[in-house]
Amino acid sequence: MADIVTFGETMLRLSPPRGERLERTRELDAQIGGAESNVAVAAARLGCDAAWLSKLPDSALGRRIVSELRSHGVRTGVAWDDSADARLGTYYLEHGGEPRGTDVIYDRADASVTTATPDELPAAALDGASYFYTSGITPALSPTLAETTDALLRAAGEAGVTTAFDLNYRSKLWTPAEANAGYESLFPHVDVLVAAERDAATCLDRDGDPVEVANGLLHDFDFETVVLTRGDNGSIAVHDGEVFEQTVYDAETFDAIGTGDAFVGGYLAARTDGGDVSDALAYGAATASLKRTLDGDLAVVTPAEVERVVADDAGGISR
Repeated sequence: MADIVTFGETMLRLSPPRGERLERTRELDAQIGGAESNVAVAAARLGCDAAWLSKLPDSALGRRIVSELRSHGVRTGVAWDDSADARLGTYYLEHGGEPRGTDVIYDRADASVTTATPDELPAAALDGASYFYTSGITPALSPTLAETTDALLRAAGEAGVTTAFDLNYRSKLWTPAEANAGYESLFPHVDVLVAAERDAATCLDRDGDPVEVANGLLHDFDFETVVLTRGDNGSIAVHDGEVFEQTVYDAETFDAIGTGDAFVGGYLAARTDGGDVSDALAYGAATASLKRTLDGDLAVVTPAEVERVVADDAGGISR
């Protein structure tokens, strides 16, 4: 019985050595990454019993994903695709400093996960869980996954599981208008909304004072909690009539990919462990700062490291 259950795609991440271009490299570093599995890994590393649900090709690549996640303590509930055209989504990441910037190229069309249906996944996965988490990336991948995401959120709610959803807007998957319609169709089944400030502005037309934005979302869609992440400006949350603010913890950034997922994993881990919203924001911020020092998508951290960051810099404000 897991504390936190997540559902979504995990891809193989291939990167040339830093300073090399994809078009010229002769070697690629292979890692894994996906919003929902990133959250599960962060939560598991921080002491939660975390499970990840998905569909994978029945191949060496699919087994690579499961092996990696299990090595971090994540339970896996996988529907195995043994069809002739089964495939794993892949993305290529080329790191680049300014002015070039980092570039991501997706090769994920028709991945096995895009055909995942609720009846293929472990029926008892949600039993006794505290949280079910997925992100806006998942319903954007295919009409089938949009239906499956909706069904799982509904099932979690009916089972008494708190549902958490991160907008996680990706412009390479759908337009702001498409995302808006997709998000709002799911909102009735979401208890905790996590949104990057930029995504709320781009897709939900919610711009301006962050406290007003968070309060507006909470009241308009009847969420229990809204967490708004604000990049270098930290994060805020509105819950039970109270506003909580959290600054960022300084970090020397080695790889920013997966920072938002680390934040969510840390936040949910703290809430699962009985922490209040203020504690959870601090834990999420500390996990995110540590992730920025690590290569790859995953927050390979320990509770002691997170607690040390929080203790060294108490940046939270409750009002």
